[in-house]
This record gives sequence, C-alpha cells and structure tokens, in this order.
Amino acid sequence: MREVVLDFAKRAEQADFVAVVDDAGEHTARHLLSRAEELADAIGHRGTLLIQADNSWRTVVAALAVGLTDGVLAVVNRHTTRAEFAAAFDDIRPDVVVAEPSALDDWDVPALLSGDAATVLDGWTALRGVERGGTDRWNGGVFIGLTSGSTGRAKGVVQREEALNYACACTIAINRLAPGDAVAAIVPLSSTAAFCFGVYCSLLLCGPLVLTAKWDPPAVVRRLTETGARWTMCVPTMALQLAAAAEPRALRGVRSITVGGGPMDRAALARAEAALGTRILRVFGMSECLGHTSPLPDEPEEVRLGHDGRPFPGTEVRAVSPEGAVLAPGEIGRAQVRGPSLFLGYARGGRVEPPELTGDGFFPTGDLVMSDVDGLVTIMGREKDVIIRGGRNIDITEIERAIAGYERLDHSCVVPVRDDVLGERVALLAVPRDGGRVELDEITGFLRDAGLSKTKWPEFVYVVEALPQTRVGKLDRVRARELADGLRAGELP
Repeated sequence: MREVVLDFAKRAEQADFVAVVDDAGEHTARHLLSRAEELADAIGHRGTLLIQADNSWRTVVAALAVGLTDGVLAVVNRHTTRAEFAAAFDDIRPDVVVAEPSALDDWDVPALLSGDAATVLDGWTALRGVERGGTDRWNGGVFIGLTSGSTGRAKGVVQREEALNYACACTIAINRLAPGDAVAAIVPLSSTAAFCFGVYCSLLLCGPLVLTAKWDPPAVVRRLTETGARWTMCVPTMALQLAAAAEPRALRGVRSITVGGGPMDRAALARAEAALGTRILRVFGMSECLGHTSPLPDEPEEVRLGHDGRPFPGTEVRAVSPEGAVLAPGEIGRAQVRGPSLFLGYARGGRVEPPELTGDGFFPTGDLVMSDVDGLVTIMGREKDVIIRGGRNIDITEIERAIAGYERLDHSCVVPVRDDVLGERVALLAVPRDGGRVELDEITGFLRDAGLSKTKWPEFVYVVEALPQTRVGKLDRVRARELADGLRAGELP
C-alpha cells in the first residue's frame, strides 16, 4: 500500500484534514500518520502484519504503517474463534500480530508466535516473532483478507495494490465522488471488500472515513448525516434496516449506496431507497475479484435494482455451460470473471497459492449468471449449497456433517428459509429416530460441543416424518426448501 500512503502523506503535509471519524471523534491525517510511525517502529520493515481489524482509527493506522514500511497487511475479525484463528495463522504465517490483549489470550497467540511484545495503539499489543522471509513471498501482494468462504475454512485472499486502486478508482468514477468526499464503512473492516472500499478508498480520496464500531442502524444514520458522507456500501439486510430506522429521506445527502453480497429483492430495495432519499446500486463482486460490476446512479430503477450492473471497464464477466462453452446473451450459465482486480491467489503456508483459472485466464466464481446484449449482468444464484445470511456465506455441507454425529436423528438436512431482513436464515429438517420432538437448544448445544461456530448454527428446527426425495431416492433440496419455507410461514402443519 505504499503508493496510496505516500500520496496521502504528501497531501497531509500540504494541508492537514480530517481523515477518520469514529466513535472516539475526529482524527486528522497528520495525527494518524504520527501514530503510524510509532507502530512502524514496533513492527519493523517489510513485514507481514496481522491485525484485529475493528471499525476505528486503529485499522487505518495499521494500513498507513504497512505502507510506510513497505509491508503486507492481513486482517482478522475479533469474533474469530480460536480454531479459525489458528487456521488463518497457519495460512498467513505473519511476522507480527496486533490485537487487544483479550483477543491474544482468546486466540492463544503466544503459543503460535513467540517473541517480543510491545504496547501499541493505546493499550493494544504487538507480538513480534521471527521474520519469515520478508514480503517477497506474497508475489507483489500487499493485502490479505479472509473470505467467509463456502468450504468451512476461511480463505486468505491476496490482493495487489494495483487491484485495490483499480476497484476503488472505478467505484469513485461510477458514484461521481470527488477528492475530499467522505465515505462510510458500516460493514466490518475485517472483510476484503470493506477494507478496499472503506480504508483504501478514503486514503485515495484524502477525505474522511466515517466509521461506527457496532451495527446500530439509528446511530449509523446519525453518523452518516452529521459527517456529510457521500457514499457507502453494505449488504441488503443493512440497507433495509437503515430504511426502517431513518426519518423520511434522512440520507438524501448520500449520493448512492452500493449493495451486494446476498439475496436482493427489487421491491424491498426500492422501498428502502425511497425511504432513505438516496439511490441504491445493486452490484456483483467478490474478494477474489473486487467489486467488478455496478450500474450507474442515474440509471432507471429496473436497471439499478433488478440487475447487478455492467462490468467495470477492463473487466469481463461471462456465462459458460458445464462443459465450458461460452453462452450467448440471455442464457444462464456458470459465472467466470477476469480483469485488473483479479487476486493473486490464496494464502497457504505463508505463501501465495495461485488460483485455478481457465486456460484463457478466467476465474470461476461459483455463481450462476446471465447477461444481456448490452452487457447487463444478473446473478441467478449459487452453484453450490450455500446459505447467504445477512451477507455471510454459510456452507450447508459443513453443518450437515457436524449434525450427522447426533445420535437422536435418523435423517436431517439443512436448508435456507426466506427472511425479509437477513435474506436467508438457517433451518434444519429433522427426522428423529424415536419419533419424538427435537428442540433447537439440544441441536445448538450439540453443535457447540462439536466446535461449530455459532454463526453457522440452525435458527429453526422442524421435525418431519421424512425428507423429500427425488425419483432415484436422493435428497430433493428444492422441495426441502419449499417444505421449510411453508413450515416457517405456518402454511403447513
């Protein structure tokens, strides 16, 4: 991140400005750079820094420090479990871990990284181990973000600065942002997209980054209006919750809100943007190829909310058949993408594992897509069995494998059920061996003891006599979902 940080420092030297507004107040660019120099002294030169990324000035200071030292920044969420952190640590193998002391204890970091400790960032700890070969091991990567994944184990996505810059520059142009404009990050900065379109975008604009530590819709609305934020991004659930919490047209000063990462209902989004007084842009993107489609704010509602936009200049999105043949406009196929924001690969064993691309350089996204003759893209669903709850991918197979060990159940399957706020929620269809009742708390208790993250536990359990089957005796997931939706709505006994 050296390029953007050096430009940011040059601008701050010419004239100081407010660079972050968070729960602690305003923080100027010069002040943040001073704190970044302190952190840089503690972490050393050209190292890989793994930080507990919270929505505060600390994450921005970490980015600045990494830029000043020509290092690599990796981010992790405070709610990461010990097992999840250990897996991420093994993939990234950082030189330094920076977090609040309680997080270091919860993750048992001293057992993973023995070395010198220093107090940094007003009470946090930097634990520095043996250097692992500089940053050349990342093949030019400067940022590593963990995906929510669909395999049960988060993947560390390695991105170049050129990719971050390209994705932000396209977003700035599409949303007609100007130097000095305030942008808000209301999703956790521990995600690749939030870091890119929050921290990096604000550094590029040399304007305020507006942050809130907790998701509190009324407080977020106040923060956005008080700071004059011009743009933000979020998942559909958050947009609907903001609309429910806001006074009529409270966000009319926000030029646009980019929404992606989950099932999207056009009518619900239309009601939300009318209530908020802004424009909502439905987009398609992923950590591996950042924000690669978007409509324009002045396009009709049918385009902005009924589809997922057009590819960024220089990015290509195509649909292919199961055999790999490129499909014509109007046909639904497997989505593949290539372009300037395509990632370098996944972090594995402290190095980059290149992605599996097609022979002509396209990355399979795992989505089903259709495009029209004008290049307008529409995502039609996922190839794999994934539940998208509030923007987070939850792997159905991982949950079913864990539940398979519960002796009271003869058969079971995990299905999504529709939800007006979160898009989808996790439900379990259960066939008990004894014919009795199965309570939710006994299922969640079993999964807790099995070590499954709480974010993946079912929220509903429905006892059924048998699971729906296809003609050849396989589980019929379409009918299973319809059954669960009917039970959830009270339309079935």
